[in-house]
Amino acid sequence: MAGLRAAQKEMTRRLLLSTALELFQARGYAGTTVDDIAKAAGTTRVTFYAYFPSRAALMKALVAELDALRERGSAAEPGPAGPALAAVVRAGERAGFEVWLRDTSRRWPEIRPYVLAAHEAAVVEPELRELVDRWFDDVVSAVEAGLDQAGRFAPDSRRLRGFLALTQLDQLARRWMRHGWETDPATALGLLADSWQFLLGEPHGGPAGRTPRGTA
Repeated sequence: MAGLRAAQKEMTRRLLLSTALELFQARGYAGTTVDDIAKAAGTTRVTFYAYFPSRAALMKALVAELDALRERGSAAEPGPAGPALAAVVRAGERAGFEVWLRDTSRRWPEIRPYVLAAHEAAVVEPELRELVDRWFDDVVSAVEAGLDQAGRFAPDSRRLRGFLALTQLDQLARRWMRHGWETDPATALGLLADSWQFLLGEPHGGPAGRTPRGTA
């Protein structure tokens, strides 16, 4: 009996989350109230608050789902995406950047409603803004770690380089999520790979910050 009740509670929780995500996608985060979510889920405001103390708390649960989809884990325990990106940056090869960017873009359709809702929520909810900022910083840290491991570029420029590279990717992703590809995706991702190669990769003629053999 206890197992059945637990299963029913989880079903209700999942229903509230999936309903909220659909409404956030259709109306936007700011345009969706707790009452809207409860009504669309076929339940009540009281039931909503039995599961989530606020709309922001529900959004945090959706961000946790997004983390799982992206295999990032939590901010405290990063998932495999961080080390994988650090390894690509450490290698510093344009082809590696392009493959990583292409693989990342293939996941955009799945994560699209979560990402858009999270960024919209971050505008009006300080706690979610901090979460999204920390989320972005975690990925920048992975890039910085890769540059540290490679010993490439001046140490005090590495985090800024990561920030610039990830800002480009973030803007391209969110532009796609709102408008789709406005040019050939291979061209767009190729240009981004070119930019990453300039910002993060091995320069022509030898690694940055090291004197090529045979030169003074």
